[in-house]
Amino acid sequence: MTAPPISPVKALKKDALGPLELLAQNIALISPTMTAALIVPLMYATTGAWSWLSYALGTVMLLFVALNLNQFASRTAGSGSMYQYISKGLGNVVGGLGGWALIWCYLGISDAGLNGFTTFAQTLLNMAGINCPAIVIFVVCILISGTLAYKNVALSAKLMLILEAASMALITALGLIALSFHGFKLDTTQFALPSLNISTLGLGVVVAVFSLVGFESSTAFGDEARNPLKAIPQSVIWSLIISGVFFVFITYVEVSATAGTTPTLDQLGTPLNTIAGLVHQPWMAIPISVGAMLSFFALNLSCLNAGARIIYIMGQQGLFHKFTADSHHINKTPHIAVLIMAALSFGIPTVGLLKGMAVGDMFNDAGTLAAFGFIVSYILVTIAAPIYVKSLGQLKPGHIVICAISLILLLVPTIGSVYPVPPAPVKYFPYMFAAYFIIGGIWIAIQNRRLLIASRGFPEAVQDA
Repeated sequence: MTAPPISPVKALKKDALGPLELLAQNIALISPTMTAALIVPLMYATTGAWSWLSYALGTVMLLFVALNLNQFASRTAGSGSMYQYISKGLGNVVGGLGGWALIWCYLGISDAGLNGFTTFAQTLLNMAGINCPAIVIFVVCILISGTLAYKNVALSAKLMLILEAASMALITALGLIALSFHGFKLDTTQFALPSLNISTLGLGVVVAVFSLVGFESSTAFGDEARNPLKAIPQSVIWSLIISGVFFVFITYVEVSATAGTTPTLDQLGTPLNTIAGLVHQPWMAIPISVGAMLSFFALNLSCLNAGARIIYIMGQQGLFHKFTADSHHINKTPHIAVLIMAALSFGIPTVGLLKGMAVGDMFNDAGTLAAFGFIVSYILVTIAAPIYVKSLGQLKPGHIVICAISLILLLVPTIGSVYPVPPAPVKYFPYMFAAYFIIGGIWIAIQNRRLLIASRGFPEAVQDA
């Protein structure tokens, strides 16, 4: 079922983003700082001494997904990320479902960024003897990130590049100090085969995959990128490689540096600050916390930018009201879609606060919920890739092999996210996403049918959608 696209009221800014800005968008959404600051203890609780291997395997898994994604990215470019890719391979309805899932993803991760920013901001303010309500910090974060996304995508990307690069550099420096503190001796316990447990390693891979999601977000900026058919595929691959190597390194460091300490790594809320103290560099705790706070801000900003472009292109295709397909007459950003994303990113956790939820719990819940949308999107784009290449008459056996390997590997996080059944409230999250997905599917099917009928007999109805 195919309907003609609706032309946007105004286009987005051409040639606004170069290779570094596109890479920054992906890495900011992956947020390596988030993993180093908060997720490695969870990985250690799951996998133990072999945690670094889980990140290595997770990176390899998603590189196969990236290869399927790049079948599209190297041949076509536009706004809308995987939404348009899935549509090209599997049709408008399935593509719409992919876009619907991506909005869920980027909204969930933006909320995680907002809550992470608030967590570290409150920590720093408490160090200064200031007690600031979370709602005030929510407002400050969204006002700044929303304004940047509204006004200038290039400025947003450059700021994200600076913030995340500075934070990763500081964490890497701490890691090297920690290694030198122990004389750069190999931690043989992290390579001891008797301690390797395949079942827990598989659960660790699930955590690793969820840590790496977002590597594809630069594909949403095809209309705004310079030389997109080359720059976007490169940004997808390199963001995975850089983040994966960083994860393996910092996980090895954190496990090694905290070996034999009490409390153990899995019980540490701020492992980097603890390591700074262990290596007699307590002064690093404050800049690391500042870096983490700013990294979470960059995460929120990257999601506002990426999610807005999904809404923009879906509005352009008639799945949302046509005003969502508008762009600012001066800034040439999808300003209406940005405002929608910012309002939702602020509103959802604010409701949680009013209901008495803790900021830390909302951070965990938002990230976990978002993961379901990413899994669905990755599966759909993987299936769509060989079908799309075949439609161009360019299908080769290697395309099918890569697709098959990707689907098999994606079964690990798919199954691992629901089995063994996690405790409440996480066990209810798949049902929440399923309800969202079904509602979206019904809406998208109705809209596509309406657009198809309108295009046959009443084309003006399409423009009035």
